[in-house]
Amino acid sequence: METVPSLADINYAADLTSGFIHRTPVLSSRNLNEILGAKIWFKCENFQKAGAFKFRGASYNILTLPEEERERGVCTHSSGNHAQALALAARKKGIPAHIVMPETSSPVKIAAVEGYRGKITYCKPTLEARESTLLQVQEQTGAREIHPYNDLKTITGQATAAKELIEEVPELDIIMAPVGGGGLLSGTALTSKYMSPSTLVIAGEPAMADDAYRSFYQKKFIPSVNPTTIADGLLTSLGSLTFPIILENVDQILRASEASIIQAMHLVWERMKIIIEPSSAVPLAALMEVKENRYKSLDFKDKRIGIILSGGNLDLYNLPWK
Repeated sequence: METVPSLADINYAADLTSGFIHRTPVLSSRNLNEILGAKIWFKCENFQKAGAFKFRGASYNILTLPEEERERGVCTHSSGNHAQALALAARKKGIPAHIVMPETSSPVKIAAVEGYRGKITYCKPTLEARESTLLQVQEQTGAREIHPYNDLKTITGQATAAKELIEEVPELDIIMAPVGGGGLLSGTALTSKYMSPSTLVIAGEPAMADDAYRSFYQKKFIPSVNPTTIADGLLTSLGSLTFPIILENVDQILRASEASIIQAMHLVWERMKIIIEPSSAVPLAALMEVKENRYKSLDFKDKRIGIILSGGNLDLYNLPWK
């Protein structure tokens, strides 16, 4: 695949991964609808295998890996959901997965990767160390790198979440997803424009890690530099593939404060009785800020809104509330 994924590519990915991934449920809450004044449907990727949407892109990469490369396996550097997703997808097909993780990674995430039989190589917690260590692992093993977002197959796999949502809840006015590196948002935007072109695509991003917001509105790439946010899945800069797709196909990016992210996460836990991680709560947090008139030009009242809840992996002993 060398061009932007087409609808045919996304449909193929959906067919190929069917039965390998979960077709996750779409849930709604009358209580949340009343609070927000809109009709909201949540695509629950927190119920996906490995606990996040990342399993979609990882699975599509694994299932399309050429036979001659399977023995050498796959590799990546990741401290979070992509590490877990790739390790599990590879294990299900009997393929080695070499994961470079910073030595400061969460013990919970390390345990998950080990539980999925990923072969961990530790490195210093810098991007330079992660990339140089991954290069060493590749040289030693011959493994194929599977990038967590800046890869066309990864984007295609992530796009299947929005495909399922639109099939189940057609005629959405708005579809929302969080944005970090942009893999999920790119796939969501492409799927929406192909299957429901009248639907607005809006991203949510932490105000404390708003490089995508600034890149989008200034129409030039601005990297993420030392961001600090509770939404630790959204710390990454946009990629060379994801940024152009987002620039062309996304309608708006909204920022959410740390307080709003925590409030949104707590609200979903309390009212819907499901566990989501902070990154998942960011689109809802942005929507809540619109409701409070922090974005004067926007009105979501009575709109039909689909929100992709990106995952549910977090340390239950380190919650953002007492």
